[in-house]
Amino acid sequence: MRLEERTSAFPKARKRAYLSVLSAVLLSATVAGCATDSRTTGSIKNGKSVERMNSAELAQSVDSYGAAYERDPKNKAIAMQYASILRSNNLNEQAVAVMRKTAIIHPNDRDVLAAYGKALAGAGQFTAALDAIQRAQDPTRPDWRLVSAEGAIYDQTGRPEEARDLYQKALQMRPNEPSILSNIAISHLLVNDLPTAERYLREAVKQPTADSRVRQNLAMVVGLQGRFDEAMAIAQRELSPQQAQANVEYLRKILSQQNAWNMIKEEDKKSAQ
Repeated sequence: MRLEERTSAFPKARKRAYLSVLSAVLLSATVAGCATDSRTTGSIKNGKSVERMNSAELAQSVDSYGAAYERDPKNKAIAMQYASILRSNNLNEQAVAVMRKTAIIHPNDRDVLAAYGKALAGAGQFTAALDAIQRAQDPTRPDWRLVSAEGAIYDQTGRPEEARDLYQKALQMRPNEPSILSNIAISHLLVNDLPTAERYLREAVKQPTADSRVRQNLAMVVGLQGRFDEAMAIAQRELSPQQAQANVEYLRKILSQQNAWNMIKEEDKKSAQ
């Protein structure tokens, strides 16, 4: 039985949450769909920007960025860098706390509002996230990053058509931008259109600015279609052999459990009683 058939009876909200969890497991860090923003990321001493770190480097950077933030918590650049690192390590509530404090200090700063919105989205506070991102946007000079991030919020709240309209608008501003293409791919993943998701991700990884998370998304989508060797080869470029093997084995286990979706559906019924 194909994945699409197994998930057809799976409640949409739970299915979306399940796929989000799966994405988080594979990436070890995700703010689902939010585009990488070079204004809210910085460079560490070795010159590698946050968005180009692999998962191991991201994990190792929490302490160093945290120490810099403790030394100068009113510095908005440091705060946004630290929040970005926290989000990339799935420490979303902590990222929200950092950006909430920064937004109080810099209440009218659009960059801060944008970073705050992304932190809120990562923590699942979508209404507040949408408000922050829309307030950060300048209609006279719209920012493609914020347009794409707004689309990601619509995707996470079950409004894929509106989300994709915004992604296309963002692509008009920034053609072939890999983070936007990746967001479109995740949009299709959330409704189980895996071939279309793969097509967009393959286009994304061809771009010179594609980062590690885009390539890991491709590994996830390939693995979800049962092509484990190919998924492993992609994942090993970004993760340690042990991490890549663990991720692929996790996918293999999920796809081999023919009754997994029915089991989850039964759990949903029990919890609703």
